Amino acid sequence: MRLIWKLLRKHISASQLTGFSIANLVGLTIVILGVQFYSDVSPIFNDEESFISKDYLVITKNVTGVGAMLGNQGQFSESDIADIESQPWCRKVGRFATSEYSISATVGLGGDRAMRTQFFFESIPTQFIDVADTQWQFSPAQPEIPVIVSHDYVSLYNFGFAASQGLPQISESQMSKIPLAFTLSGNGHSDVLPGRIVGFSSRLNTVIVPEEFMRWANERYGSGTRQQPQRLILEVSSPGDVKIEEYMERHHLDVAGDKMSSSKANYFLTLIIGIVVAVGVIISVLAFFVLMLSIYLLLQKNTRKLQDLLMLGYSPGEVSRPYVLMVVAINASVLVASFALMLAGRCYYLDMLRVFGTDGASVGMALAVGMAIMGLITAGNVIAIRRKISSLWRN
Repeated sequence: MRLIWKLLRKHISASQLTGFSIANLVGLTIVILGVQFYSDVSPIFNDEESFISKDYLVITKNVTGVGAMLGNQGQFSESDIADIESQPWCRKVGRFATSEYSISATVGLGGDRAMRTQFFFESIPTQFIDVADTQWQFSPAQPEIPVIVSHDYVSLYNFGFAASQGLPQISESQMSKIPLAFTLSGNGHSDVLPGRIVGFSSRLNTVIVPEEFMRWANERYGSGTRQQPQRLILEVSSPGDVKIEEYMERHHLDVAGDKMSSSKANYFLTLIIGIVVAVGVIISVLAFFVLMLSIYLLLQKNTRKLQDLLMLGYSPGEVSRPYVLMVVAINASVLVASFALMLAGRCYYLDMLRVFGTDGASVGMALAVGMAIMGLITAGNVIAIRRKISSLWRN
């Protein structure tokens, strides 16, 4: 093996191999750094989904002045919902159900310390709720109402109402322990039911109760007839897709909050990272062909020596082994160097990302992508070398 290597290495061009290594190093570093950057940045735009494109939108119909005076409540018909469900970017549609009766909430221990206010409830399918609670259920036999409220309501109380009224601020854990009582009235019935806050939602800016409670209460205190929803929650597969915005504008629909803006940012981030990764892949592919050209030129220069070795009884595998080991060593070195450069670049931008409250994601995805690319390149090189040597043996 050592004698074969000494015989064949004379025509090896160090400059060509160096050019391949640098080109492949640049391309592979761009690819894995782009993948890692996307993994690290994704939680900033969507802290529920780190590496998949999925988001939730709450939509309503536009309410005009004329429509409000005429009593147009902007309800979604079954045909409206079916049309939304048929869109390629829509995965699931959830309906908001609203309370059809009078609700009065009492917060506190009673007496002068209690606060009373008019209240409302909404419900949606459990799969759209971002708060996990094992007791998220209701039974008329034990009529305690579990409630999920928005994080914004806590901030509104602490920094709005409490600050202006000289009341103490309350944390979310403390707020969950405050006793609640709800007076439900309508349809000839009036009952006082206890309640408890079981969680706080970042996705839903409303007061959520279980669907089974909403059905029971609407039948007991309301008309009992099913009303068409005025709000829908959508699970979309391509957040920020311009087709979603075009659909909303064409059908005069409003998206709650600034979801479309943040989804657009996530969409454009995905697009930019995809372009960067594509550039890196192109560079790696070009580097692959540079190496193949160098190897073919090298084999062409050593054609006579290779034929002599084959005629002396060396097998094609033994003759090709020096070139195979050389390619494996070069590609392994490129992989290690590119991973080191990726970690160095990640350390540079990770300090800036910590300002947004994230410590980054695992580097496993970037490493797997780098190994897959180098594995494909190495396999292609080895196959090409062995085919070339085999063709010399056949000739």
